[in-house]
Amino acid sequence: MIKTIIVGPRGKMGRLITQIAANSEELELVAGVGPRGRDYIGQDLGQITMLGRDLGVPVVDDLSKVIEACDVIIDFSTKEMGLEVLELAKESKKALVCGTTGFNSVEKDLFRQAGETIPMLYAANTSKLVNVMNKLLQLATAAIGEETDIEIVEMHDRWKKDAPSGTAKEMGELIAHELGTELSDTAVYGREGTGERKPGTIGYHSIRMGDTPSSHTVLFGGFGERLEISHHSTDWRGFAQGACDCASFLAKQSAGYYSVADVLKF
Repeated sequence: MIKTIIVGPRGKMGRLITQIAANSEELELVAGVGPRGRDYIGQDLGQITMLGRDLGVPVVDDLSKVIEACDVIIDFSTKEMGLEVLELAKESKKALVCGTTGFNSVEKDLFRQAGETIPMLYAANTSKLVNVMNKLLQLATAAIGEETDIEIVEMHDRWKKDAPSGTAKEMGELIAHELGTELSDTAVYGREGTGERKPGTIGYHSIRMGDTPSSHTVLFGGFGERLEISHHSTDWRGFAQGACDCASFLAKQSAGYYSVADVLKF
């Protein structure tokens, strides 16, 4: 069994990851780690994640106190907490799956560099279907990217903190790299005023409303026709299952920087 710590177990993703991991034939939960000062610290991980039964696994607020008990860490917490987890994982040489978003390019480089010393997997989206969509985007961009206008539309609930979403940024980066450029040089975020669309740009449009689940559509607009590639989630279970699959994969790897594509063997 792969001994696993969940960071951010009370969050939307952390709760589902815990529920799936608790019933996994490969993962064994050994601790949950929440932010300092939360009223559920000290309680049983099964109870605070609405599993409906005790797991005999504590929720603590100090990862350093439990990190030696694990083989792999799954972190879906906050940007600030995620950077702390990264440093502790490196110090203790523990495999880390991080699905937290909102990091800037410099902070993302820290995760890539961590792959020099630990098995590291950073993914803005751990859904199997989203990563199949990413593969389709690469194929479409290679075939028609230079002759079409590319726009990315993403929708999330009102509580989503970053915009565009990490998944939408990841998609844009894949497209930009396929076109031989960088997203930072081509992205346009929303539009207002007058003027024609600048050729070669990638447009972003972020919608935040109600409890809308994650939804991403990439449009390739030509003349007289357009291609749309979309992914719509109805809940977050697919993302949580993907995170557990990533943890099972990563715990068996040597140091390196991995992606969900490695897990899916694309």
